[in-house]
Amino acid sequence: MISVRVAEPERTNGKRAPGETKSDAGVRAVVLPAFLHKEVKQHLAWFAEKGSDGLVFVGEKGAPFRRSSFGRKWRKARTVVGVPDGFRFYDLRHTGHTLSTRSGATLKDTMVPAGQSSEKAALIYQHSDDDRQQEVAAGLDATVRKARQEAAAVPDDPPDKPDDQRSGTNLARDH
Repeated sequence: MISVRVAEPERTNGKRAPGETKSDAGVRAVVLPAFLHKEVKQHLAWFAEKGSDGLVFVGEKGAPFRRSSFGRKWRKARTVVGVPDGFRFYDLRHTGHTLSTRSGATLKDTMVPAGQSSEKAALIYQHSDDDRQQEVAAGLDATVRKARQEAAAVPDDPPDKPDDQRSGTNLARDH
């Protein structure tokens, strides 16, 4: 688990501005998936400031990263792992939100680790691609096929109206 308690953005004049997070939701505990535990521990040991209040990302000389030096490091790392040139570090936030929802997380579940206080902000970071649309369609297909099989196996009481006169909502409720 990682605790976020303060923010320390770099201003346009190059000075850092330590202080509170943008909103109350910014102060949070982030529970990491198990597959990240080893990598995060290694990163903290090798690259972060020491201690529980230390910064997670620091420069080569142990000082907080500057935007310019971080940008150079990000571009180099992006190239090494084969991520497209247009992929920004901040795009990882979009990736995290999208993968979280694909794993079954609710909107609120994605907002907590991201430190977001509004649904509108959270929805900006969630995306759906063709692969996900195929998964959704397959899930709907499986649900309807199962309901049809169950309906065929168990005779229902006859409805008050013939099916061609019943609303789609009532037909769906019956299944």
